[in-house]
Amino acid sequence: MILAQEGEKENPLIPPWPELVIGLIAFVIVFGFLAKKLLPTINKVLEERREAIEGGIEKAEAAQTEAHSVLEQYKAQLAEARHEAARLRQEAQEQGATLIAEMRAEGQRQREEIVAAGHAQIEADRKAAASALRQDVGKLATELAGKLVGESLEDHARQSRVIDRFLDELEEKAEAGR
Repeated sequence: MILAQEGEKENPLIPPWPELVIGLIAFVIVFGFLAKKLLPTINKVLEERREAIEGGIEKAEAAQTEAHSVLEQYKAQLAEARHEAARLRQEAQEQGATLIAEMRAEGQRQREEIVAAGHAQIEADRKAAASALRQDVGKLATELAGKLVGESLEDHARQSRVIDRFLDELEEKAEAGR
């Protein structure tokens, strides 16, 4: 028995009973203190962290939803702006075509006015030239006739009649020849 008692004392894995009871009481006291003071604080911090994470996730989801809606609005505005630009471009092309047509019509009208004025000027110049030519031819014819006849044909009325008759005959011959 002495050997058995000595064998029991020598076993390091089994502590003596009084140390075991004191250790157990100290453990309960330390555990109770930690449970009363530290555990609520730890739980509170963990709860705040969980709420922050959940709140962050909710905020991220809300931000993502808002970003998606803003993206859709921008896409709609972009499509509307493109449509508006196409409409404005079409209106500008139509206005340009109308303006070109108006300018062409105005150019045509001005050209016709210039041509008509040119024809009128040519006709007036032709008449003035014919009148000047008639006078010059009449004067030359009178002088020539005066030299042939040997008397002066200075009488203006007679001179005009002779010249007019001579030129009228020339015009009739010219028209008949056409």
